[in-house]
This record gives sequence, C-alpha cells and structure tokens, in this order.
Amino acid sequence: MKITVPIHGANPQNLYAAFSIKPPGKIIDFSTNTNVLSWPQNFCDVDIETLASNYPDSECARLREIISSRENISPSRILFTNGINQAIFLLAGIFPDDTAILQPCYTEYERAFTDAQSIFTLDDAGKFSHVIICNPNNPTGKFIPDLSHTIAKYPDTLFIIDEAYIDFLTRLKPDRLTGFHNAVILRSLTKIFHLSGARIGYVIADDNIIDALKNRMPSWSVNAFAQELALRFFADGEFCGRTREFYRANTPLFMEGLRNAGFCVMDSDVHYFLVRVNDDAEIIRRLLLKGIAVRHTRNFAGLFGSYIRVATRSPEENNMLVAAMKGECE
Repeated sequence: MKITVPIHGANPQNLYAAFSIKPPGKIIDFSTNTNVLSWPQNFCDVDIETLASNYPDSECARLREIISSRENISPSRILFTNGINQAIFLLAGIFPDDTAILQPCYTEYERAFTDAQSIFTLDDAGKFSHVIICNPNNPTGKFIPDLSHTIAKYPDTLFIIDEAYIDFLTRLKPDRLTGFHNAVILRSLTKIFHLSGARIGYVIADDNIIDALKNRMPSWSVNAFAQELALRFFADGEFCGRTREFYRANTPLFMEGLRNAGFCVMDSDVHYFLVRVNDDAEIIRRLLLKGIAVRHTRNFAGLFGSYIRVATRSPEENNMLVAAMKGECE
C-alpha cells in the first residue's frame, strides 16, 4: 500500500488524512511520546493576561539558574530554545559539515544536517568532526549507558547528544556528560512536562558554542507561557518521580500484553518501543478504523517500515490497543 505518511507522530488527524479515512470523534494516540500524567491542579491559576501582554524574559534567567544549580555548571553554558527542534537547526547552522548521525535517529536531524552521513556503530565516531546521537534513542527507546567512554575516546569529535527522553529512564542511570568540552547536550521539556504546544527545551555546551547559538537565535524565542509552566513543573519536585513510577509499572505490562498477543516487541529503556509487523500500512489502517493511532517507522533509517512505534498510555487504553492488535492476529 503506497501512502504519503506524516514526518512525525502526534497530530493523528494528519495520519487519518494520509490514509483517506475520516477521523472518529475520539482518537487514542499511541504515536506521541509525551507524558500522559495529568498536570498538577495549581496550574489552573496561570495569569494568562499578564503573560500574554508582556514580553518574555529573553534570557530565561530563572530557568537557567535552576539548571545551573542542578547540573553544577555556569548559567553561561545553558541556552533555552523554542523546543529542541530550534536547537537542532541552530546547531546545523554553525556545524554544517563533516557530520554523522548514529542511526536510526530522530528525523529532524537529517532535515537540518542535509549533508550528514549515516553510521550504525559508534566505532566510526572518530572519523567525523561531529556525531549526533539520540540517547535514549528515538525511535527504539534503547539507552547507551556508557556513552562517556566514547566521548572521552574521541576528544577531537564534537558529540551532539539528544537527551529528549532522559527523564523517562526507569531502570538505568544516565552518565554525567556536562563536564565534557566536546559534548553538546540537548534536553526537551515538552516531553516530560507535556508542553509540546508551548515549545521549550535547552542546550548545555561550552560558552563559545552557546554564544554562537545565541547569535543565530531570534529574540524572545521562548514564550512567556512556556517559561512560566516550566518553572511550575520544576517547582513540583515529585512530578518526574511520579512519572517514572507510572511508566515503570505500566510499560512492562503493556509490552507483555502485546507479546502475548503474538507480536515481537523490541526491548526498550523508556516508555515507548518498537513492535515488528509484516505490513505496517495495513495494520496502521485497521487500527485507525478503530480509533487508534500508532507511529509508522518508514522515515527512520534502517527500519524500512518493518515496525510500528507505540508509547505507553493509561492501563485501560493500553489494553484497548492490545485487544485491537490481537484481533489482527486472529
């Protein structure tokens, strides 16, 4: 079945349009990896008029101080951006050449670094001036626990490490990479704090790289709503812990249910994972007819559309997908 699939997950209406299927009134979206836990109740008192009427802090000073304290680094090494995507394209502007992407990888990197080469092992990292790594990986969910060894091994290579899903790790403890001069760390707040509509993330790098990025970034890139909401999430010191506990309990059950339904489910270290399928387009189409959206993998290098990606949702919704998938096997 030939289809023109959307570039990303989420926005399931685009997937319905690609399959020429009328969307139902309710869609359960397993194609997005954002947090499914509810916002804390005290977020309802945000002063919308004040935030909308005044320019935001162009330096994101309060947020930078929070990250500075947590990471024990200077605020000058931190830059908040309009989501990680803005950071990716800013980096492509200052490091356009001699770049490799460890595949499979988040597809925005190929769009931004148009001349980048694909590699499938870190043994090739030393051959390039810049190497891009998603860790945890998107789309596989696998985490490389000893990445610091590779970064130390190749001091002349600048590693761009996308840690968008680092807060979802439930079993493994991440390396501390902020001390490396040849590492640029990208982190998203849109995933863990489910602020995808607000757009916010940040970069940790040496001062000279941060300065180069700032010189290319438009003023007021991070809007006031994103900053205020991020500050409130950071003030809730238990939110990330609650998130990890939720996924630690529910993701293994979800994966087990799909395996018991007859599917090959790939191991993952976070809350999303790959499921091997024979005909991705047909199973996506049938699930759409049942009001369920999953992520295709046709634009991920090395996967060839032989998998779908799904993310853990509520236990009830997970069971609905398991039942729907089981029906496809019968």
